[in-house]
Amino acid sequence: MKIIDIDRWEEILVTITRNKTRSVLTAFGVFWGIFMLVVMIGGGNGMEKAMKSNFSGFATNSGFVIANPTSEAYKGFRKGRYWSMKNQDVDILRSKMIGIEHITPCLFSWPSGNNTVRGEVSGSFQVRGSYPSYNYIEQQKMKFGRYVNDVDLREARKVCTIGTRVYEVLFKKGEDPCGKFIRVDGIYYRVIGVCSGNSNIQIGGSSEEMITLPFTTMQKTKNRGEEVDLICFTSRKGYTVTAMQKEIERLVKDNHKIAPDDPKAIFFINSEKMGQIFDNLFTGITLLIWIVGLGTLSAGIIGVSNIMMVTVKERTGEIGIRRAIGAKPIEIMQQILSESMVLTGIAGMTGICFGVFVLQVLNVGVSSSSGTDAGFQISFWTAIGTTLILLTLGSLAGLAPAWRAMSIKPIEAIRDE
Repeated sequence: MKIIDIDRWEEILVTITRNKTRSVLTAFGVFWGIFMLVVMIGGGNGMEKAMKSNFSGFATNSGFVIANPTSEAYKGFRKGRYWSMKNQDVDILRSKMIGIEHITPCLFSWPSGNNTVRGEVSGSFQVRGSYPSYNYIEQQKMKFGRYVNDVDLREARKVCTIGTRVYEVLFKKGEDPCGKFIRVDGIYYRVIGVCSGNSNIQIGGSSEEMITLPFTTMQKTKNRGEEVDLICFTSRKGYTVTAMQKEIERLVKDNHKIAPDDPKAIFFINSEKMGQIFDNLFTGITLLIWIVGLGTLSAGIIGVSNIMMVTVKERTGEIGIRRAIGAKPIEIMQQILSESMVLTGIAGMTGICFGVFVLQVLNVGVSSSSGTDAGFQISFWTAIGTTLILLTLGSLAGLAPAWRAMSIKPIEAIRDE
């Protein structure tokens, strides 16, 4: 058996080019189907990467606890009571919730004017007090210096880190701000670092426009006593925020004499659920892409099958003569299958290549404007998978015409001719 049969390939080429218009129109259906599949997969990958970049550097296993006015009267306290979390809540959660890995309280102060001054330059920026472990919640990218540490917290040092936007307003470009002083709400703080968050998620405001103080320092300088505006935490491996949520709410409510069934007293943000929502969303989008893409491709494959059926009918006499001079049925079947796979393969590979080209152009355009890789591309294994699907569908498209050709009897074919 010949591995490369030149005569067979010549015959396939002659058959396909015998009616060029019909072959091109038939191949276009396959081309368009595989092109749409590739572009939709690549576009979906780019959209998923863009959405996930918003969470880059942000702990997706994190939770946030915020105090809200009560909605139920309880133990002599009226409905609608305003209350605040305290340092004690942080200690209770740290000691009793073994599933919590990192925990930090936060305080926030929003500007009422140009609250930050350095020399003759001033600006309006938010102030946040937190523990060093806040870096595990929202990872900070340091431009200069360092983030607040445990010594700063323990000694309540008057130091701060500033966001990149704060740095641009108060300092000259390229100037090292570490060791310099800025005045925030009338109090001087020594700058120890410049940082920005990696994610687009904002807790209390943008990290680029935030001045961060040690938590203990802010409690003292702002006269906040033991108050806490927000408690942030991350879960350990093997634990989930969702599983711990009810117990965390119970502990905080017990500490502040809040009704256990009060649904509004605590506002709880679960980043795990947010992540699951996005994962489910993109799973659905991916499934929809494959359904639409394969549906469009199948329509093209059906067109190939129909045209091959017409071709077999047109060649009934030829097939009968070949059978009469000794051609085996399996050889006839192989010939028709080969023609179907070649037509499908050429159209499909052209569609894949054009789809990859379009994605590359789109990726370069978007990446050059955003400064990051847009991700509008398909993986190597996706390309291999679509190629295998294409070859499989090409075989199926030629199966019915090949079976019809194989069943033609020489006498009937000659009589029909």
